[in-house]
Amino acid sequence: MIRCILGACLILAAGQAVAAAAQSMQAPDGQAMVQAAHLHLRGLDTLNGTAQDIDIRAGDTTRFGQLEITAEACRVPQDDPLGDAYAFLKIRDVREQTARFSGWMFASSPALSALDHPRYDVWVVSCTP
Repeated sequence: MIRCILGACLILAAGQAVAAAAQSMQAPDGQAMVQAAHLHLRGLDTLNGTAQDIDIRAGDTTRFGQLEITAEACRVPQDDPLGDAYAFLKIRDVREQTARFSGWMFASSPALSALDHPRYDVWVVSCTP
């Protein structure tokens, strides 16, 4: 039981390290990051089982079902722009006042920092400069 608790803490600490690295323009392994202009997201409507690709520019807002998605920033490794992507998103259900999600999402680890919504899932697929 203690291992599960400690394991969860280690996962959270790793997620915080990745978020701090994405914010500082340096990957967790020390690799330099660059801003990307276009984000490629995927949304899933779990009620009807349909998935939709969402392309958005950094700084823009778009709709997916009842969600309003604002892409604040996206960063990719400088030496491998097609590698992992780190996107800062704000996601709000239009029927609610507060955001459902505000933070960094990681293409390589979508469950590490995920949207908590009863109907929709949104995750980062990639970012391109």
